[in-house]
Amino acid sequence: MNEGTRNYATVTAAYWGFTLTDGALRMLVLLHFYRLGYSPFTLAFLFLLYEAAGVLANLVGGWLATRYGIARMLAVGLSTQIAGFLLLSALSPDWSAAMSVAWVVVAQGICGVAKDLTKTASKSAIKLTAGTASGQLFKWVAFFTGSKNAMKGVGFFAGGLLLQALGFQAALWTMAALLALVLAGVLAWVPPLMGRAKASKSARELFAKNRGINLLAAARVALFGARDVWFVVGVPVFLYSAGWTFTMVGAFLALWTIGYGVVQAAAPALVRRSADGLSAEVPAARLWSGLLAIVPIGLAALVVAEVDHLEWVVVAGLGLFGVAFAVNSSVHSYLILAYAGSEKAAEDVGFYYAANALGRFLGTLLSGVLYQWGGLVAALAGSAAMLVACWLVTLALPTAVPARLGATPRPSPQTES
Repeated sequence: MNEGTRNYATVTAAYWGFTLTDGALRMLVLLHFYRLGYSPFTLAFLFLLYEAAGVLANLVGGWLATRYGIARMLAVGLSTQIAGFLLLSALSPDWSAAMSVAWVVVAQGICGVAKDLTKTASKSAIKLTAGTASGQLFKWVAFFTGSKNAMKGVGFFAGGLLLQALGFQAALWTMAALLALVLAGVLAWVPPLMGRAKASKSARELFAKNRGINLLAAARVALFGARDVWFVVGVPVFLYSAGWTFTMVGAFLALWTIGYGVVQAAAPALVRRSADGLSAEVPAARLWSGLLAIVPIGLAALVVAEVDHLEWVVVAGLGLFGVAFAVNSSVHSYLILAYAGSEKAAEDVGFYYAANALGRFLGTLLSGVLYQWGGLVAALAGSAAMLVACWLVTLALPTAVPARLGATPRPSPQTES
């Protein structure tokens, strides 16, 4: 195994461990506080700082990873997540509702920073390691993205199971201990100066991205907002209110996310490849975003018609949504690395995932607001509107990056080994 492959495997394994606990955390918080009687809007509010913190964390994390190295940012992200878990575990049932909400929001905010520092550092590492493996960029990005989402699905199931078996506090302690082991592995195996380069010296330089990155970031805001607007609060609350148990809800969301990850990993086999890495992949992004927009529109119509066995109709619709969304996400994750320059890849990736975090923030906020206002139909309508916006933005994506913007030659996807 060469050095690039070994570093890729190490970073991927570390991110798996992180994502497992992050998925479990979402189920723990959502189901625990819904059981305590919190409204859909309040549940969404608990996650707002978690998502909002990611916008700044991605921008700063990309800059820091460029200046200090990816290994240090991974270590900081994992340590911050452990601190967030321990803080959340200190929540007391004797506190007032306002105090409890404030405490959880702050702890979630810390975990949000941790998530995006870790994500930016990990995905930047792929750009660097794939550079030593001819033609592997799309393949490695797809596997990394798909496998981490499959692991997040396992985390959803683990969160529901841990809540039911151990309770809220003991579950958080267990996850903190797991992350401590992952942190030790990162410190031992990831080269400390990996990814270190000359960072931007000003905010203007940091935000001076090429047209492809700017447009793709805008599309990412809409894409992830469209997922979370009905997935974060609407789906789990809808299924729980239909009579499903915590474990059943966690297991279904786990299976959905695992399947979504499998499709992401398989995306290179579903998307036609081009020698320049963009001329076929950009049209694929346009096609799949258009197909994805059809799903919530059709599902909303079925919910309005009040068809029989509605919860199973929603389950089937979410399956279709997951397939199309997974391909979209995988193509986007490839395109950001294709558009990114090699010297400051971490900064470019951080900027892009700041947009990703902004989309999650907007989707999370609207998930609670729309579900409380108009139920699942309103959440689905919000998702459809965002996906139409995503499709319109992808129509403007360039199929080449001008050399004057600092683009580097792309490895040909057709030369994969």
